[in-house]
This record gives sequence, structure tokens and C-alpha cells, in this order.
Amino acid sequence: MISLSAPILGDEEKQALCEVIDSGWLTMGDRVEAFEKAFAAIHGVADAVAVNSCTAALHLSLKALGIGPGDEVLVPSLTFVATVNAVLYVGASPVFVDIEAIDIPHISIDDAKSKMTSKTKAVIVMHYGGYLVDLKAWRAFTDVSGILLLEDAAHAPAVGSVGRMSDAASFSFFSNKNMSTAEGGMVLATDKSVLESTRRLRAHGMSTDTLTRHRGHAYSYDVTLLGYNYRMDELRAAMGLVQLPRLHTWNNKRIELSNFYRHLLSLHTPEVIVPFNEKHQTAAHLLPILLPAGKNRLKIIDYLRKEGIQSSIHYPPIHHFSFFKEKYPCIILQKTEVFCQRELTLPLHPSMTESDVNRIVLTLNNSFHYKS
Repeated sequence: MISLSAPILGDEEKQALCEVIDSGWLTMGDRVEAFEKAFAAIHGVADAVAVNSCTAALHLSLKALGIGPGDEVLVPSLTFVATVNAVLYVGASPVFVDIEAIDIPHISIDDAKSKMTSKTKAVIVMHYGGYLVDLKAWRAFTDVSGILLLEDAAHAPAVGSVGRMSDAASFSFFSNKNMSTAEGGMVLATDKSVLESTRRLRAHGMSTDTLTRHRGHAYSYDVTLLGYNYRMDELRAAMGLVQLPRLHTWNNKRIELSNFYRHLLSLHTPEVIVPFNEKHQTAAHLLPILLPAGKNRLKIIDYLRKEGIQSSIHYPPIHHFSFFKEKYPCIILQKTEVFCQRELTLPLHPSMTESDVNRIVLTLNNSFHYKS
């Protein structure tokens, strides 16, 4: 089976985890601090805040930026549900925005403009598949509009200007991401006060943390606000410190494989659309394709699986989920819906070879002509 994604784990990760266990200090210690600094440095910013998931990162970013009840936040429907859930967590209302086009499935500035109201306080842009949205254009739009710009950068670590142009950026280290700590997330923000608020919020609003008290710099703590338990532990931070130096190499391998996919797909299945293009700046997290109109996607997925190839769908549109249909009925996002009906995600990870890609493309082509 060629898996859709696969974390790269080995002896260095095992050793790092053993060292944490031997130290006896398991959560929010020196390794978390070191991981925060290293992650910030690779993105060209001064500091970062580690949390236990990208969902937590999105939630705390919105909270730290003052988004709350009565506010509206522009969001894509083409994303993982956590992007929108985080808006609901702070009591704000998500406003669903269509994508630019089926070959550029990023949240659309034009549609965002049409959905602005006096209640609009922020927009969350999502770097779909690792392909960067036009951050300069979005920064200009949000500055003129007087709203905040947040990035869901779960798919796009350590690429371009991610994390440097927005008011806050959220990252994921889930097991299928470009680097993994099993679970985990990170917040980047250029405003120190946003990071400080995020630090307080992730640990119950306490004025000092356990490590500070352990070091003798404080003997008690105050609770200054309603916070959450979103802390990262030392085990995950230790894995992150091992994985982070390899991230650029892994990203580059993903890009090389993506470009090879594009070449072979153009030769063998020219009717397939591959979103974006090979010059688009990317961390190449996913390899999404659009199947020809009228193809039975489920039959193709089943065929690929029988031939030992895993595939998936990224993503079902959020506004079609039962919870959201009931809460926000009658939403129509035509381009998003066409994209989501035809999208299929093929395997992509650094352990793959060009031979794997060749096998996948040829099998995909065969699936188009298979008569069950």
C-alpha cells in the first residue's frame, strides 16, 4: 500500500523521547521553550507560542486578538472544520467565502469584499494544500478594510512569508503534516502582546508557569483571565526539535514529487486538472487533483485502494455538514461546491519515489477505463 501520508520517524526521535523521560520533566519545560525559539527563527520572527494542536492555535489567536460575540469572521468553506470551529469557540459568527477558481482554490478577495459588513472584524486565509495565498494582496485588503488577517498555516510551514505578514498564524504538527509531533501546534504573531496573551490563555490564565516556579523565579501565581489547558508537553517539543531541521529538505522533496506528478499527469491523464502550477510557492503538503466532470469518484477511490494506493478527499465543504447546514442554511458557494465534488487527493510524502508516482498515475489512468 502506498499511503496518503507518512511521518518520518526514527532513532533520533526515540532518543529524544527517552531523554525527556529520563529527565523527569514532562511538560512545558526547556524543550518547549527551545522549540518555540527554533520554530520562530525558521520563519524569520522573534518568538512563537507552542500549544497542543492547530485548533488550539486558531482558537487562542482569535481570543488574543479580541474577536468575540457579535463579530463576524470571513472564512473559507474549503478547509478542515477546525478553521471554522475556532470562530464559534470565541462566540463570533463565521461568514463563508467562495474560492477564486477551481484551479486556484483559495479564499476569494472579491467574494470576501461582497460579504463585508459593519460586524466583520477578521478573515482567516488558509494555504490550501501548502500553496500560499497572496499574502500581500490580503494584507492590503485587510489594512484598507480595517480588519484583522489570520493565517491557517497548517499546510504551509517554513515557506515564503508565512507568519510574517498576518496578525497571527497557526500551524499544525499532526501526524500527517510536513513535520510531526503526533499532535501539537504553534502560534506566530509579530505583536508581542498577542503572544503574551496567547501564553496566558494556553495555561489557565496563570501569571507564572510551573517551570518558572521550579526555577525559583516565583513561588505562587495569580489567575488573570479565563484560560484553557492547551499546553504542549516536553515529549512533543523534543520530537519537534529533531524534526524541524529536516523540514526544508522534506518540503523540497514534496515539491519535486509534485512537479513529477504534474509531468506524468499531463502525459497520461491530460483531462485531469492539477490546481495551481509548478511556479506557485508551496510547502507541497497535498497533491490534489480535479477529476474530469462526470467521473465516479468513489469508484476511482475503491479501484486505487484495491491496487494498493490510498487516496482521500480534501475537503468536504464545511457549509454542507449537517451542523452547519442547520445553523447557516441556504449558503451557496458555487466554485467551492464544484471543486469539492471533483477533488481527489493522491499520496504525497518524502518517503515516496518517482517510481511510486509513476505507479499511481498509471493506476489512476487505468481506473478511468475500468469496467466493474
